[in-house]
Amino acid sequence: MWTYIVETLRANPHIAIFVTLAVGYWIGSKKFGSFSLGAVTGTLLAGVVIGQIGIEVSGQVKSIFFIMFLFAVGFGVGPQFVRGIATDGAPQALFAVVISALCLGVVWVAAMVAGYGPGLAAGLLAGAQTISASIGLAEDAIRNSGLDPEAAQAEISRIPVAYAITYLFGTIGTGWVLAFLGPRMLGTNIAEACKQYERDVLKGASKDGDYISAWRARELRAYRVREDGVAVGKSRIALEEMAEGERIFVERLRRDGEIVIPTDETILMAGDIVAVAGRREALVTLFGEAVEVDDRELLDVPVEAVDVLITSKALDGRELIDIAKQPYTRGVYLNSIRRGSAAVNIPILPGTKINRGDILRVAGSKSNVDTFVTEAGYADRPQTVTDMVLVGLSILIGGLIGAAVLPIGGVPITLSTSGGALLAGIFVGWFRTVRPQIGNIPQPTLWFMNSVGLNVFIAVVGLSSGPTFIQGLREAGFGLFLWGIVATAVPMLLAPYIGKYIFRFHDAINLGCCGGARTSTASVAMVGEQAKSDVPMLGYTVPYAVSNTLLTLWGLVIVLLVM
Repeated sequence: MWTYIVETLRANPHIAIFVTLAVGYWIGSKKFGSFSLGAVTGTLLAGVVIGQIGIEVSGQVKSIFFIMFLFAVGFGVGPQFVRGIATDGAPQALFAVVISALCLGVVWVAAMVAGYGPGLAAGLLAGAQTISASIGLAEDAIRNSGLDPEAAQAEISRIPVAYAITYLFGTIGTGWVLAFLGPRMLGTNIAEACKQYERDVLKGASKDGDYISAWRARELRAYRVREDGVAVGKSRIALEEMAEGERIFVERLRRDGEIVIPTDETILMAGDIVAVAGRREALVTLFGEAVEVDDRELLDVPVEAVDVLITSKALDGRELIDIAKQPYTRGVYLNSIRRGSAAVNIPILPGTKINRGDILRVAGSKSNVDTFVTEAGYADRPQTVTDMVLVGLSILIGGLIGAAVLPIGGVPITLSTSGGALLAGIFVGWFRTVRPQIGNIPQPTLWFMNSVGLNVFIAVVGLSSGPTFIQGLREAGFGLFLWGIVATAVPMLLAPYIGKYIFRFHDAINLGCCGGARTSTASVAMVGEQAKSDVPMLGYTVPYAVSNTLLTLWGLVIVLLVM
């Protein structure tokens, strides 16, 4: 039976890839306390073990899935990348450039001191900085470096060895430094710093007390207006303004048995039954002594909840408390704000600023939601069809640009088709915030391109390097693990001080900026747990977008530097 399985996998390498993915995702999902290896490392280890039986996989498979992955990465970070470069996110973008350069510099110094070749140096970069995407560009750079094919393949086979050795501390070490050492290094109580940020910058109060809700509510209830009630003789607008610090809306009313859609000037009369939307607490406070009516027909208002991609220049950079006063937000309630390719949740407070490219989950009556969508952007309703014309042509154009070779000092410099696909994804991802009609990539498809695209590439790397992995591990030795600790720790120990004393970031977002500049979502999540707040995420998205691009490109640069 074992012989049959081995021979089948050797004869059908596509089956071996799927087995590797299954085992890799299973290993990666296992929790060890609060830590998990993740799908990428799990897939690499599974590929290395299965690859011991000697499986040959076409390099084209690896290239196809890797270029698909890089395009998806660019598409996801495009809005934040462009915003960070061009607008008020510039300090955070520049910070990401500094930290990315520091990460590259430390790896380069380590490689020079230790005498590593381009393969081990590229693997050290990918593992210590947990940037798996750099592996593909490093491989392309080694192939185009002028080395003879045998020597180039030997260097390429060392990349996954170095990656596997250094990745573990790259993941754990970054989170530990930022979440546990970071607040002590900054001399701050991170939870108190976030509360202060909410009060002073986001114009809310701490979560322990009351704060003004900028744009949130939930219920639709019906009340009968009494003879001596507070609503008698008031216009719709006047009644709505009575709920200070809250947003309530008179959606409909029943008068003399007929349902009426009120205007701003409609005067409420005794005996009217009004359908009012708002937070339950606000409605109880304002109408607590009124008679609540179960008028099913009156309350049967068509409602919907929809994701809205913000494309309006008029909303870019504006605070929620300001947006909530605009006529087109009347009757529309905000449930969540997601930002960036990682879809991080942004805290909803009066001073929270909206950026183009954000996805707002809003709810309300269909007519009110449609009005908001018209003014704000594009209704990103669930879709199952991917615009493959957009994907295919974008990768083609990016690949043609990236394939161009520019000889400098006798060294052929090229972004490669993979790097071109990354830049094409950035452009298309940003351009969709301007012209969302150009096409769509649904979130499940984007996940597939990101996760499965990268892990098929990693699976092929593991399967191909399996026979030489053990030998490479012996050659690299324990010293590579120690250099990995240095390459991970040094940038992260310096980053909080650079953020605080050079860029003057608030303590509440400083560590989020550091985690974003290292593209470590897990570390920022750990900081958020320590802070008991989503505020650190406000510093995450722009640095993440910039560093995710630069650290990926460093796979090419580290090879050129070492060689």
